[in-house]
Amino acid sequence: MVNPNTPDVSATVDKAADRPKPQERLVITEHKLQIGKKTLEYTAVCGTLVLHEPEAKDGEHRGDKARAAVFFTAYTLKGVKRPEARPVTFSFNGGPGSSSVWLHLGILGPQRVLTDEIGNAPPPPYGLVDNEFTLLTDSDLVFIDPVGTGHSRVAEGEKVAEFHEYQRDLESVGEFIRLYLSRYNRWAAPKYLIGESYGTTRASGLSRHLQEKHNIFLNGVMLISLAIDMQTLSFDHGNELPYPLYLPTYAATAWYHKALQPALQKKPLAEVVAAAEAFANGDYHLALMQGSRLDPKARQRIAEQLALYSGLSVDYVLKCDLRPTEFRFFKELLRSRGEVVGRLDSRFIGQDRDDGGEHPEEDPGMSNLAGAYAAGINQLLRDKLKFDSDAPYLVLAPLWKTWTWKDFANKYVNVGDSLRRAMHSNRHMRVYVASGYYDLATPHAAGDYTLSHLGLRDALAGNITVSYFEAGHMMYIHQPSLVRMAAELREFVRKA
Repeated sequence: MVNPNTPDVSATVDKAADRPKPQERLVITEHKLQIGKKTLEYTAVCGTLVLHEPEAKDGEHRGDKARAAVFFTAYTLKGVKRPEARPVTFSFNGGPGSSSVWLHLGILGPQRVLTDEIGNAPPPPYGLVDNEFTLLTDSDLVFIDPVGTGHSRVAEGEKVAEFHEYQRDLESVGEFIRLYLSRYNRWAAPKYLIGESYGTTRASGLSRHLQEKHNIFLNGVMLISLAIDMQTLSFDHGNELPYPLYLPTYAATAWYHKALQPALQKKPLAEVVAAAEAFANGDYHLALMQGSRLDPKARQRIAEQLALYSGLSVDYVLKCDLRPTEFRFFKELLRSRGEVVGRLDSRFIGQDRDDGGEHPEEDPGMSNLAGAYAAGINQLLRDKLKFDSDAPYLVLAPLWKTWTWKDFANKYVNVGDSLRRAMHSNRHMRVYVASGYYDLATPHAAGDYTLSHLGLRDALAGNITVSYFEAGHMMYIHQPSLVRMAAELREFVRKA
């Protein structure tokens, strides 16, 4: 039903400015979810909140200016004795340019996209199922679509590019969180953030921004597929960090596709990854530091070890100067089979027009999921949440192509210090990190390196928990990983 307290219109005319002014539209529905013998009754609020900023001209305050309408979906459990004190978790995904659909329909929300045990989506038209693993059992949930994604749009006359910058993104999402806490009387609630991929960049920055801007101190931050130090993920000439940090995931991928030498292939995945990490952090790292000073015998020895763990040939590794980039690996590992491996989830394979070149045409990991999640969110909004709109729901907009980083000009983006400062200021804040062994977008070893270089004092090291999963970037599409991860998230929130 449409909330009678808010106008169900898309815009009115601001006479003073003679331009359309966005209005809030909220739709409220009631639902039930059966989890075993337990029935969850909950309220869903779906729609937009308008963000305002003070508008001043010639030093005189002229009222608040509508800047953007932020779309969100919130689930609140009914029958709670003190609903205002129940934990609330704010969720968003990454990109930058992604809507909140992945965490929403992958693991957290009351419904999820149907996949098989491995994570394969069925043929179109796909499907949604009740999610027995939803975090709603232990926390109310708010899924936020940043400006330019989902149904979130800027006000008429505003420049959308203004919101597509690291600090401005923090300000808009932070203002939404403050506004939601006030509108729905949740200041007394334990507060959590959960972000995935660039969402971990956003969540780490927000953990400090919320403290400084709004005096909002969090109980916990959940970081899925960590990406807060971009130097670890950037294959730039002269930056040697990514090569050893990607190697353990190369090894896991080769093991999964049975592309390793027999003696190594028969070992368990954990042993293969551990051996690759030992080589990567030791001899391989030291060899890369030598550059052209590395003598020919050592070069040959390192190439043979690198080939052993990566599944690539010694000849190919030498042609890459011991530095196979991620896209070369995607194409080369299974080239002889006429296949390429996925970036977001290297368990998935695809085929290109031909087997030459060194860059795949598509990411089979993303191709497996995109259609299912797009169909799922559009079905959910219209059929269950009763939010009808002719405007397209932007599941994934390519904002990363034009995203700006004013605070990080001429240097690598690293928001680890924001997370560290937030933890030092709020010693009760805990951090949960989930990493996938088959994630070649944000490899687990890069995440481990980042966490070990935050600069946390010893007393706070125990506030961080890291879990590893035999899956990729969206590890929750893998049924065994979904079961374990859901249990860990619930336990993390319960500790409030």
